[in-house]
Order: sequence, then structure tokens, then C-alpha cells
Amino acid sequence: MAQTEPLLQMKNISKIFPGVVALDNTRLNVARGEVHALVGENGAGKSTLIKILTGAYQRDGGTVTFDGTDVEFSSPQQAQANGISTIYQEVNLVPFRSVAENIFLGREPRRWGLINWRRMNAEAAELLASLGVHVDVTQALMTYNIAIQQMVAIARAVSFKSKLVVMDEPTSSLDEREVVTLFDIIRRLKADGVSVIFISHRLDELYVICDRVTIMRDGQTVDERAINEISKLELVAKMLGKELSEVQRGQTGFDASQHHETERILLEANELQRGRALKGASVSVRAGEIVGLAGLLGSGRTETARAIFAADSLEAGEVRLEGQAVHFQSPADAIRAGIGYCSEDRKAEGIIPHMSVRENLTLAALPTLTRNGVVSSEKQQELVERFIKLLGIKTANPEQKIRDLSGGNQQKVLLARWLCLNPKLLILDEPTRGIDVGAKGEIQRLINELADNGLGVMMISSEIEELIEGSDRVVVMRDKRTVAELEHDAINQDAIMAAMAHGESESSQEDTHG
Repeated sequence: MAQTEPLLQMKNISKIFPGVVALDNTRLNVARGEVHALVGENGAGKSTLIKILTGAYQRDGGTVTFDGTDVEFSSPQQAQANGISTIYQEVNLVPFRSVAENIFLGREPRRWGLINWRRMNAEAAELLASLGVHVDVTQALMTYNIAIQQMVAIARAVSFKSKLVVMDEPTSSLDEREVVTLFDIIRRLKADGVSVIFISHRLDELYVICDRVTIMRDGQTVDERAINEISKLELVAKMLGKELSEVQRGQTGFDASQHHETERILLEANELQRGRALKGASVSVRAGEIVGLAGLLGSGRTETARAIFAADSLEAGEVRLEGQAVHFQSPADAIRAGIGYCSEDRKAEGIIPHMSVRENLTLAALPTLTRNGVVSSEKQQELVERFIKLLGIKTANPEQKIRDLSGGNQQKVLLARWLCLNPKLLILDEPTRGIDVGAKGEIQRLINELADNGLGVMMISSEIEELIEGSDRVVVMRDKRTVAELEHDAINQDAIMAAMAHGESESSQEDTHG
């Protein structure tokens, strides 16, 4: 590198919240023109450290040196003005404004004092095209899916021509093609001398794109080294604070050798169709069975789940529950029939951030806790305490705002919301997305236990390893329709990827060409 002095040095950083030591003499060093991984479980202190760097929080101790100068930014805007851009996991743009407006928000090109719309739209389209995204930039951001919104957020950050770009779970909403595009962008930034802090729970990605890694645990930095000097197992062991020998060989919390043998068919969805969203999706789930739904982004997985739950209407096809044809008019009908649904977008369609853990957990159960229009606080409290204990939800108390919980604990609250209704079928859309490796294993083990106890589970996941180790059957979707179904030993990475790519499993291709 041209200069030996690091671009960023954070030394002896401490931060104390009431009753909690969030950071304790933490350090982070990022070289110029390097991609630096920052890893740790939820609650390890990663977010707090980044918020101190970007001025969202003020530190209680320590020093921050950026580009040779000691700094203490008072706001993220000041940090951005000084060369630090941040891309958050949860897209923090303005959904009702256009794509172009979001990219240039606060710095719109002007002519004669007025916004130069033609120039802004042209530059936004050009910038997105360079990232491999081709959309109408005059449309409201909310009209596009989460993946496009994430790419818009990346385009905005790149457009600032920053010296340091912080990426917090940037791939959590992207499909494989978009991840490849993002990594090309990161390599381009690195070639231009820009540094990147890359925060991700997807360990495979760290080894593809990162140069060095800083590992955090319990508010402290526990290790810092070149990424090629540490194995994945050792990395996980350090994140969890365990000996290497204690870390399980399996990559998930599922038991890959266990399968749930069941007979009773709980759900049958046949040839579901809805405009361009669904063109022939079929899936069945037996009681006590975990059915994985695989497919690339846009394959129709989420659309299938939403149609079964009646969040979207159907134009054709049939849904049967326990052998009886059902025609749900709304999600309320599906809930009454015993179906629960956890959306992939935890923030927008799951939690209510300003409400407490208690309120979020019992939201769906309120009708059962109400008499003469009054909620029984005693019954509600009993229910909340039971599920906090049952699921191991880490919260100061039931009145704590759910927004203050880690991603893994928020997901547990959402699972508890449905479990307290004793559902027959639980649809989980990306249940471990954006959750650290420890909490991820807990959620996966919990899903396994639910199936053991007779609950039918339909699990959508973009992580193939999760589908392989966690599913009794895997249904693969492509181009809005079901193209393959794999069971037990036939469930493997090659077969799933072949079906995703070609619309049929590897074995059926061999049959065709044999």
C-alpha cells in the first residue's frame, strides 16, 4: 500500500449505557485500500462501535484517528462529509421518493436554484447501470423489492466517493448474481484505494472478499488477523468464546442426520397462479415435517408463501388444509385456520419497533386474551413470561422496546407470537436472515424441535446449507413455478443448484440424457 499508516485507528473505545457496558477497550484498525471484516454475535458490540465511528453515538473513552487526524464526529452527516459512508442492513431511505431522489437526497443537482430533474435522473440511471441494475429511476423506491432497494442504498454510498465505506450485512437481501455484482463493486473500490468495513454473518463471503478480520465478543476485540490465517471453525469458536473442539461439525443448528417421518398431509397447494407473480407453484407439507423452499431471488418463493397465507389473492389453483379445500379471504382467516407466517422483512412486516416485547409477542393472541373488550393483563403476562423462558429470549424485561433487542431475539419474539396460538403450520421466510451464528443455531434448533412436536414447517431460505441440513424435503422453484422436489438423501447442493439453474434436478437431467 502507498502509505503504511492505517486509514482508521480506533483505540481503547469504551461505551456505557445505563446498567450495560457495551464496549470495553475495543480496538479496530483498517488499512488503506483493504476490505476488513468485522464479525461477532449479535450483542458483541459491532453496531455500537460503528455508531461511534459514524457519530451516531458519542464514546465514553478512547481515540478515533481517521486519515491521520483525530476525530469525534457529532453526526453521521458529519462523518459522511469527511469521507465515511455507511450502508445499513435495514434500508434507511425514503420509500415514497423516487429512486433518483433517494440517491441524491440532500445534494440534488440544481439549475437556476431549481432541481435539475433531467440531470439527476440521468446520473442516477448511469450510476445504477454501472452496478448492473437497470430500473426506472423515476419510480418510487417502494415499488421495488428489498434487493433493488439495497442496491440503491449501495449506489448512494458509492456516489459520495468516500475514503471508507461501511457495509452492514449488504448481501442479506441479494441473490447470487447480485452478490457477484456487489463483490465486483467492492473490488473496484479497493483498486481505487477505498477501504471497506464488511459486516456479515455469512462466513463464506468473508473468505471470498475480505483481507483481514476483527472478531468481537462481549464488547471487546478478541482477535485481529489476516482472513487466510484463520479457519472458519476457529473464527466461529472465537465468536462464541468456545474451544475449537466444542464447535459442532455441522454448519447449522439442524441435525442433518435426522428426518421427521410423518404420514398426515397438513397442507396441499396445487398449481397456484397469480398474474406474473405465480405461474404454477405447488407444495405440500405434512404434520411434523420441515419442507424447504429453494430458489433464486424472484423465483416465486415468497409469493407462494403469501398466497397460502392469503396476504395476496389467487387467480387459479387450490389450497387444501387437512384434506379440506379452503378459500381464505384474508390473513385473519388463515390465522384462525391454524397458519402462522413470519415475513422475511422483519423490520417492515414483523416487529412494531416502538412497542414492547410484551405487546409484540401477544399481538396475534389478543382476541384470546380479551373479554368484553378488555385484555386480561394477568393472562397476557403469564403468556409472555412462559414464551420468554421457553424460547430463551434475552430481554431486560417484557416492557423493553423490541427495537432494542438483537436480531436473533427479535426473531424469537416473532416466533413466539405465532406459537402462543398453537398453529398447525408455520411458514418461515428467511428465518435466520441477518442473525449471528450463535442465535442462528438457536433458531434452527427451535425449528427442529417444533417439527419434532408435530408442527408443520415451510421454510424459505437462500442458504443452501440450511436447506440441506434442515429439510425433510426440498421444493425448488424457478420462474414462478415449482420445478423439482427432493427428499432425504437426494437433497444435496448439486441437485438444488441444478434445479435452480435448469428447472430440473441433476438426477432428472441424467435420466433425460442417459
